[in-house]
Amino acid sequence: MLPFTYAIRNLVRRPGRCVQLILGSGLVVLLLMLAASLNRGMNRVLIASGSPQNVILLGAGSEESIERSEVAPSVPDIAAAGIPGLRTVLGQPAVSGEVHYNGLVEISGDRASQALLRGVTPRALWVHREVRILEGHFPRPGEVMVGRLAHYKLETSAARLAIGQTIRFNDVELRISGVFDAPGTVMEAELWMNIGDLLTLTQRDSLSCVVVALGRAELEDADLFTKQRLDLELVAMRESDYYAKLARFYAPVRWMAWICAVLIAAGAVFGGLNTLYAAFVARIREFGALQAVGFGRFALLASLLQESTAATLMGALAAATVGLLWLDGLTVPFSIGAFSLNFEPDILALGFGVGVGLGIIGALPPAWSCLRPKLIATLRAA
Repeated sequence: MLPFTYAIRNLVRRPGRCVQLILGSGLVVLLLMLAASLNRGMNRVLIASGSPQNVILLGAGSEESIERSEVAPSVPDIAAAGIPGLRTVLGQPAVSGEVHYNGLVEISGDRASQALLRGVTPRALWVHREVRILEGHFPRPGEVMVGRLAHYKLETSAARLAIGQTIRFNDVELRISGVFDAPGTVMEAELWMNIGDLLTLTQRDSLSCVVVALGRAELEDADLFTKQRLDLELVAMRESDYYAKLARFYAPVRWMAWICAVLIAAGAVFGGLNTLYAAFVARIREFGALQAVGFGRFALLASLLQESTAATLMGALAAATVGLLWLDGLTVPFSIGAFSLNFEPDILALGFGVGVGLGIIGALPPAWSCLRPKLIATLRAA
């Protein structure tokens, strides 16, 4: 076998081609790690947004979209009395009537951004126990409370959504009263406001949903309630099941990220094949001389694979460094919330595995093509 130092010396002997291989493989590895992180982040935030201990009462036929659902304003009180075994807070059933609305909010001047607004009462904190008010207070009429990541969704600065600042919605100015978080959920990118204000500003006369927190009750109890009160035209589903459906709805978006990354990787592989073929063909005389002094073709093949893999692993290392230093923790907004990119150990392992694969796949065909001819043919070709 040829020493490993032979492969490294040949790698740095042509710095231009070496840099080209490192940058190309690094870009491919970074894109694949980004695709993996994006998929995991989006799926994780959607799955974590729903609690299996909560049940959502929606308008019949609106199971796919909470924003299109219509529920009578009297349903929260009727559900509190009609579903036995709900969790209680301060002796009262944990039931929250809510309005969900996706609309334009003016942040500064005439610039408007798409926002997710949720009209709530203080009882929303009884059912959404992951929500914590970090600063300020729960919104009163004329006020709005912003999620910790709402500024990413609204494409503005966190300072612009600080307490005391104002936003405009449907030509009405709302004062920011507080900031809340709900770690790992889509709620962190929402704006919460008084339910009466949102009903008035959107000219609605119905709620979007009613969220109930199960105590001793089960989903079947809520489902039985909806079947007994057919006049209310309701369906019951676990909050976790609703967000799991949303995760499946966004699956094509996640797959598109993978498809784009794979297509770019395929293009890079073909480019690498051309680069390595040109590099190896220029060394045919060298290969013939090494075979003449006793090194076999498989020893030469192993050395060429080492040379290529070393370059692609350096690219993978560069990609991992960029990911950890500049992209890890980056918040990415999407249509119903925001999530963070996390370059976790298994994603980094995927990147280095791809680096090894690129080195082998990119070098094997041109290396074998140059080493396949017999020694005499190789020397004549040189």
